[in-house]
Amino acid sequence: MAEAKKERVLDSYKFLSDKIPIKINIVQKPDDYVPHYEVVILTISKTTQLVLEKIREELIKKINLGVVDITDQKKAKQIEERFKEAIKLLIKDYFPEADEEVQEHLIAYLVHNSLGLGDFEILMDDPQLEEIVINSAEEPAWVYHRKYGWLKTNIFLKSEEQIKHYATIMARRIGKQISILNPLLDANLGNGDRVNATLKPISSRGNTITLRKFSSVPWTITRLMEHKTITPEAASLIWLAVQYELSILIAGGTAAGKTSTLNAIANFFPPNQRVISIEDTREIQLPSFLHWVPMVTRQPNNEGKGEVSMLDLLVNSLRMRPDRIIVGEIRRQKEAEVLFEAIHTGHSVYATVHANNANETITRLTNPPINIPKEMIPAVSLIVVQWRNRRTGIRRTFQISEILPDARPNNLVQYDIRTDKTNRINKSVSLFDTIGLYTGFSEREINQNLDEKTKILKWLVKQDISSINDVGRVMAEYYTNKDYLMKFVNAGKKIKFSRG
Repeated sequence: MAEAKKERVLDSYKFLSDKIPIKINIVQKPDDYVPHYEVVILTISKTTQLVLEKIREELIKKINLGVVDITDQKKAKQIEERFKEAIKLLIKDYFPEADEEVQEHLIAYLVHNSLGLGDFEILMDDPQLEEIVINSAEEPAWVYHRKYGWLKTNIFLKSEEQIKHYATIMARRIGKQISILNPLLDANLGNGDRVNATLKPISSRGNTITLRKFSSVPWTITRLMEHKTITPEAASLIWLAVQYELSILIAGGTAAGKTSTLNAIANFFPPNQRVISIEDTREIQLPSFLHWVPMVTRQPNNEGKGEVSMLDLLVNSLRMRPDRIIVGEIRRQKEAEVLFEAIHTGHSVYATVHANNANETITRLTNPPINIPKEMIPAVSLIVVQWRNRRTGIRRTFQISEILPDARPNNLVQYDIRTDKTNRINKSVSLFDTIGLYTGFSEREINQNLDEKTKILKWLVKQDISSINDVGRVMAEYYTNKDYLMKFVNAGKKIKFSRG
């Protein structure tokens, strides 16, 4: 008789969700192909949860909680304080033996479940998650884990009405609404997370919520190298182009890491230039000491008024004397036309576009709906293509390509999927010529410059210099005090920054 397969724990870790200690177990169950993400609230047992639910029902009777009150930012703190005072009295009645720390956990749990999004908030607080999804009340919540990809959770929402209620809370917190008349919600939450929600019958199986989490720790070039997303040699080529103010497009499919790469490339900006970023969702994060103006689009209100589009911001940014312009994503012809006009008038532009390789990027740019004339394409010097393996979740820089004068791409760097290595495959034709034209450098001097940059990048990884501000300071030292920086790099020691 065959031995029954056992449950396997693949991983386990802990974090705090509003002071509540949470344990996560990633479990492979013998009867399921998809691993499970199991939430364990460490200080609250199942029995205690039942008692807390009884307390919650008692509180709702005592305190009149209208939905408007709960979601009104001005009243939220006042309501929460009233709730906490009432909770404290009830907790003492039901749990007279509980110490102060346990009482805090119980209060936080009740606030989550009465004023907030219940167990959904626990998922929102896990830094390992990229996406949180509710498909209907009939199935558990799903999450996209940074390491394990899509996982089923042990969290269910009680009813379709509860899913709708959570979507309504998220919408009203940012001054929007979702209803039968307006069954679609696509919005940016105040913390940078992006929420999409749909209501029946638009989503026929049930109400849905999709939350894409904003990375709390900004991506830097060091972190990308540590994750083997990009090699120091490939990163040095991009750094060279950024230093000499050449424009770059970041291409890739959905969730390939385009914005993360764009953020990391911005690490190479010098400290004495003005940077304007334009996004639908605030994702770019730059060192605090840079001269940076972040701008975000605004959707129209319920009456269709008040919209501020990416095109509006892009046109306006040209009047703000920027040295560098970062654009979240090129989607339409007008945006692309203004963007390429900005490049032709002397601005360095960095933007993302949906495409799977360099050839496809040019095809997308030169055909509807973007439809840029082919003659304008060489204004962009480099295309950096990001790739994500959907089976394993790994992300890699797939190609780095220069644009030739006839608008064809010349692939300088190519990722080899079989060996998991990134290789230099062709010599530069236009990139080195452009840099040589404006600097007077020979090819030999450009290669020496690349070697020096590669050395600095490897040193960043060895010294674990990975925060957005520390990487930014290293780059600032490079541009303003390179000899000082190279003393530490050559000695293999951690730097003492020469300025605050």
